[in-house]
Amino acid sequence: MGRAILSGLLAPEVTVDGGIRVTNRSAVKAAEFDDEPRVTAFATETDPEANRRAVEGAAIVLVAVKPAMVPDLLTEIADALEPGAVVVSVAAGVTVATFEKHLPASVSVLRSMPNTPAVVGRAVTGLSAGTRTSDDDLALVRALFETVGTVVEVPESQLDALSTISGSGPAYVYLLIEAMTAAAVEKGFTEEQAAVLVNGTFAGATELLVQSGKTPTELRIQVTSPKGTTERAIAVMQEADLPELFTAATDAALARARELAAG
Repeated sequence: MGRAILSGLLAPEVTVDGGIRVTNRSAVKAAEFDDEPRVTAFATETDPEANRRAVEGAAIVLVAVKPAMVPDLLTEIADALEPGAVVVSVAAGVTVATFEKHLPASVSVLRSMPNTPAVVGRAVTGLSAGTRTSDDDLALVRALFETVGTVVEVPESQLDALSTISGSGPAYVYLLIEAMTAAAVEKGFTEEQAAVLVNGTFAGATELLVQSGKTPTELRIQVTSPKGTTERAIAVMQEADLPELFTAATDAALARARELAAG
């Protein structure tokens, strides 16, 4: 997720004052940025102080590591952070309270839940303020995530639920695309033809939804001629109770987020 956000921040139209510093575990990964003048990359493999060096003097620090790694990382960088720095979590299930417990009182904490379309500037990011977050802090972080898409501000109590919709949502879409592609191949199309048919249909339908100003229901009805082929297909899907399936799936994701928060 960190790499996805970084890709958006490196878009030509985006300017980050003071440049960007990143850390990777391996020197090989860090070397991938050797030809990117806007990024200074450190590797913990070769520099034990890499994380501390990366955060020194930074106005915004984005923590995008696996949830289990968060407490140790925060302890490591706590006294290297600039007073007044804003620390932003991208770690699923790790609460603001956990961050604030491990960081100085002079540091502001926010939680975020972006998604991978940040790579193409089309992310949807959920953003929640912490107990030390000022209006200026919130505006600053919102502006950061708006460089890679749109932002929805929610109370922290809603952030895990949001993660099950927009955070995990791209995976649900790709799963549907996989299933439709398999159905096309089963009907005799080549893998290449199936990809053109299905990927193009998803991309076109999504763009039509964005540009038309109509609801998904209205657009579905437009395509579904009475007693036609689409109506027959939709009837089969409705018998499968897709809303209930998606409710069950997102409930399972929410349960897992709460498990992560509980350690």
